[in-house]
Amino acid sequence: MSDKQPTPPLSDNERLKGASNFLRGTIAEDLHDGLTGGFNGDNFQLIRFHGMYQQDDRDLRAERAEQKLEPLINMMLRCRLPGGIITPQQWLGIEAFAAEHTLYGSVRLTTRQTFQFHGVLKPDLKQMHQMLHGLGLDSIATAGDVNRNVLCSANPVESVLHQQAYEWAKKISEHLLPRTRAYAEIWLDGEKSETTDQEPILGPTYLPRKFKTTVVVPPLNDVDLHANDLNFVAISDNGQLVGFNVLVGGGLAMTHGDSSTYPRKASEFGYIAAEHTLAFAEAVVGTQRDWGNRSNRKNAKTKYTLERVGVDTFKAEVERRAGIKFEPIRPYRFTERGDRFGWVKGIENLWHLTLFIENGRILDYPDRLLKTGMAEIARIHKGDFRLTANQNLIVAGVPARDKAKIEALARKYGLINDSVSPQRKASMACVAFPTCPLAMAEAERFLPQFVTKVEGIMSTHGLGNDEIILRVTGCPNGCGRAMLAEIGMVGKAVGRYNLYLGGDRSGERIPRMYRENITEDEILAIIDQTAGRWAGERHAQESYGDFVIRAGIVKPVVNSARDFYD
Repeated sequence: MSDKQPTPPLSDNERLKGASNFLRGTIAEDLHDGLTGGFNGDNFQLIRFHGMYQQDDRDLRAERAEQKLEPLINMMLRCRLPGGIITPQQWLGIEAFAAEHTLYGSVRLTTRQTFQFHGVLKPDLKQMHQMLHGLGLDSIATAGDVNRNVLCSANPVESVLHQQAYEWAKKISEHLLPRTRAYAEIWLDGEKSETTDQEPILGPTYLPRKFKTTVVVPPLNDVDLHANDLNFVAISDNGQLVGFNVLVGGGLAMTHGDSSTYPRKASEFGYIAAEHTLAFAEAVVGTQRDWGNRSNRKNAKTKYTLERVGVDTFKAEVERRAGIKFEPIRPYRFTERGDRFGWVKGIENLWHLTLFIENGRILDYPDRLLKTGMAEIARIHKGDFRLTANQNLIVAGVPARDKAKIEALARKYGLINDSVSPQRKASMACVAFPTCPLAMAEAERFLPQFVTKVEGIMSTHGLGNDEIILRVTGCPNGCGRAMLAEIGMVGKAVGRYNLYLGGDRSGERIPRMYRENITEDEILAIIDQTAGRWAGERHAQESYGDFVIRAGIVKPVVNSARDFYD
């Protein structure tokens, strides 16, 4: 009798990837199916590899069901934009498409340092991809089991070091892209080929699960590196980038009630010289490709592979594949992670203006014509725009002579508002209702009014000039990065959240659950009580997250699954 355990069956996603003819499926044929606004069978999943998610307007589900109508199916598209850089001409193109061909008319800046279209109907999909292609953009590999949009510390023209980091972010993005021609064939009417596709890095069935990469320049951890699978921390010498500290295995997603899922910080692997960056990126991806869990998607991400095989074993395999050994980690330190709002002077006497965009939603509101204002700036701006991983936007590369014009337009259309509090600038939410199919509770639509109430609490305790990093997500999937916040709220049901406390200001500590499945009023009461104690008992310069740990309100979380659930 054999002691060998049976191999668990592969998840169905592995079947559909293998049977997809390198991500083609029957998407092209499905585009002509007028009986549904959506995609059938495997194509529902395969369009994700082309940068799209199928969604519907959940606010209208019941009404349409009563009318015997299909849900209002539409697509969300996420653009590939390594480092978040976009030209004014590209901005005008995407803004025009959003106004004319989406249900909501908005451009949504995301925590993945890019933009999304929400509410694109199937007849407009091909035009959308061709419009992006005409602008020099695409949505390849921004979703699905691939390396997604590569993040980079914002404002890379602020210094030579930032410029060099951004160049590496672009190189990594291009190097790890799928090689299949399916995207060009389906959306750009590229010439069809038979069986000549090869995927030397990702493999014929791609990765076991989504994979996220960052390039970050200390001391600003604006990309929240511990939310990502692979991270390159820039190390400089005399202002020049010479190499990277490599950290692997971060991730925030979990499943309510499933203790086999948990957030995890990335582990330090070591230092590499810059010229070895692509070799190590490929080696980490290749190891996860071959060793990741292809049977249980809930445990398929890199963080679970490291927990299963051990950090040292995974690291040794990366070194073997790269043919190079890691050097010891070089000293580095993060001190903050928020965006630097207002004007910052960079190199070559150019200026950069960071604008606060609440929840990243660029739309014309009755009192703030944000979309109109951005278009007006784009028509005169000679530099570029930088989208940040905190859902904000930088007008970058402004000559001194143009500063006054840019600022006047930003103020005219509400893109600059001096009354926005530090607390509002430190708060963030994912999209959630009505479009996200995973949402269990409100997030984006909930946050503005909730922050107003938190601002009142802060003012009552004399904390009006202080801030708490506050994040709300509609589900535990991690898009809003609540599991790296000082106060994290994770949707459990409509109007109810799990409340986590104790993250830190630099984004290097996971918060711990404080209360489960509670209401907004209960959360506000807890914030009132703990913020009041913070105001009266804190040490000099002590953040809220550090205080709740020191005061024993919650225990700190170390980087293990068992500790997270203790």
